[in-house]
Amino acid sequence: MELSESVQRGLQSLADQSVFDHGSFQVLVDVSFRSLLSSHGDPTVLGQPEFKQIDQILLKQSHTAAVTFILEAVKQNADQSTISSSLEELTFSAERTEIFYSAYQKHKKDLERLLASIGRGLPHITDASWRLEYHMKNGQVDKVNDPFYLISLNTENEGSSEDINFTCTVEQLQDLVGKLKDAAKTMEKASQM
Repeated sequence: MELSESVQRGLQSLADQSVFDHGSFQVLVDVSFRSLLSSHGDPTVLGQPEFKQIDQILLKQSHTAAVTFILEAVKQNADQSTISSSLEELTFSAERTEIFYSAYQKHKKDLERLLASIGRGLPHITDASWRLEYHMKNGQVDKVNDPFYLISLNTENEGSSEDINFTCTVEQLQDLVGKLKDAAKTMEKASQM
């Protein structure tokens, strides 16, 4: 798995038995999975008594690295050999790798559902309005005589509505209309197959 330097450093700290003893390692792994699956993201999750002797910055870096690794593993549908080899490259012992993988297996299905629910719904355009404006002149030139359109698209996504506003020239508007017609034709052809 491709991991950034900061994630690698955080995981190497987590693998270091002088920083995280067996008990604190187990708790941090459990806390990392719980924080991902928690619907309200409890900010005191790192306030466990097992973490009192650990530098708080190092603790947060290790927690962030563990969460990032977990999400990347779920995203790639990583198997045991992929996770094991990735963690062993980061100096994890076989025992710690097994603890991590057991927690991963236990929570994998829930995490897959969580990732599948994120970012799937694109906003739907429910209404469009436009207004033609005309620039007569500007600060640099006395005569401009350029028409342009103010477009407002009302969108809805999972119950919330939002307005998207933009301006365009006549040529840009013609290009937009042409692309929308092409998209509509493509969708029509795809639905007939």
